[in-house]
Amino acid sequence: MLFTVIEILVVTLTCCAASVHYIHALQMERYQLPAYRQWLGKNRDRILKDNVLWGFVAALLRAYLPVLLSMFIKEEQARSTLSAWLVLILFTGLMAWVTWRDYTTPSRKPFVVTQRVRRLMTVLFLLSLLLTTLMTMMRPISVSPYVLYALMPFLVLAAAAIIEPYEARLNATFFKGAKRKLRAQKDLIAIGITGSYGKTNVKFILRDMLSKRYRVLATPASFNTAMGISRVVNDQLKPEHQVFIAEMGATHVGDIKELVDLVRPKYGILTSIGPRHMDTFGSIENIASTKFELVQGLPKDGLAVFGWGDDYINRLYALCRHDKCRIGMDGDEGAFMRAEALSFSDRGSSFDMVCADGARVHCRTRLLGGYNVKNILLAAALARKMGLEMNEIADAVKGLSPIEHRMQLIPGDLTVIDDTLNEDADSAFEALRVVAQMPGRRIVVTPGLGEQGGKETDVNFALSTVLADSADAVILVGRRPFTRSIIRGMMQSGFSRSNLHTADDMDDAAEILQEISEAGDSVLFESRIPAYEEE
Repeated sequence: MLFTVIEILVVTLTCCAASVHYIHALQMERYQLPAYRQWLGKNRDRILKDNVLWGFVAALLRAYLPVLLSMFIKEEQARSTLSAWLVLILFTGLMAWVTWRDYTTPSRKPFVVTQRVRRLMTVLFLLSLLLTTLMTMMRPISVSPYVLYALMPFLVLAAAAIIEPYEARLNATFFKGAKRKLRAQKDLIAIGITGSYGKTNVKFILRDMLSKRYRVLATPASFNTAMGISRVVNDQLKPEHQVFIAEMGATHVGDIKELVDLVRPKYGILTSIGPRHMDTFGSIENIASTKFELVQGLPKDGLAVFGWGDDYINRLYALCRHDKCRIGMDGDEGAFMRAEALSFSDRGSSFDMVCADGARVHCRTRLLGGYNVKNILLAAALARKMGLEMNEIADAVKGLSPIEHRMQLIPGDLTVIDDTLNEDADSAFEALRVVAQMPGRRIVVTPGLGEQGGKETDVNFALSTVLADSADAVILVGRRPFTRSIIRGMMQSGFSRSNLHTADDMDDAAEILQEISEAGDSVLFESRIPAYEEE
């Protein structure tokens, strides 16, 4: 009986710990149960391989290991005890490895152990403990407690559903409190930033620029939901703050409108429109209209800053009835802030920043890529409108630090550019143009571009032509449906087959890279490498 109690507790604890991958997935889906159910459907192969398989293997081992041990141990009680402990120890080790693997695997959004996650894990533990106890104690038929691991993805869903009413009431309280606090600071300048790509970068760049003159509070990297912004306001906003910058994320129509109602920004920046979260938005038109909710929610004396070169951005710019401006590159007429004489090196980027009011300043930054320069211009346009001098802006640009895994320049024997969190095709093409200007042989490690709104084959064929022009050697990681499209396109572009390598995973790619590279080469890690990818 004592062992049964120990077995129930250990199996429950280890299964709950190993469910971190599914709790993380729920967190990334903003705790929205329909979206999490869709995620489960898309990841059923992983669930079958990781959970159902190992759960039932452990259950079968628990049942039949005594039979195997009968060849060596005659006493039935000794066989039963030894097999039970062996299976428990092996299962605990497996769960420890799964927990470590999932917790340490980098993701586009890191797992954050919030108070909500703690509440969810408490309910998950109690629910799992109850289920394991019932399965084990059922008479006359009992079920092995190890079957619990096969059910963990769905128990996370059940636990989230149980606490959802409580979370909804708690969220409403936080939301109203943050709203009151923001309204109470009447002189606070609120800024909203949204877009399919680049909003986090623009937010931090703008924060650094405005900090030259204002006391600024900006939401942290992953705090772009109603509850995330409410938490920042409730916990961090002080009377001395003069500017509040809120990044505004969305996965459903109406999400931005809710955030605008909370923050009431006077200024808004719309970075880009792209096929992100198509499974929940349904269409690119819905994405564009949702992002435009920021501009529509600005006050009459508000200002909207737009990106450049995107058809949907162009349409939204034309629809905007507020005071507005946009950014551009050399030759883009009508841009309020533009970059000229742009160049890249293994030390970063340099360009001339030119404002429509006639001011000009030379800028240097460790950030790489045209899209990073565009992010700088978006922030600079608003900073200029808010009264900053061009030399103040240039000084802030000089001090900017690369965001990890986004065109992050890593000097060494090899000049490494880490762009592994990029998912945007235009940004990937720009990254390739940057690496083409780097010293030494240019090597690109990439799995291709996923999540392109159903156009993965066409986009990756286009990627192959840019790869052929920009790289001396290419390592394709993983075997995705569009991998052949990349290979075919590169061959048609005349790329040497001997310089095109394929790798099953990142470890394989690292071995190939070590073989083909030498000191002085430049290496671009482009797009979400499978070994670093959150399913």
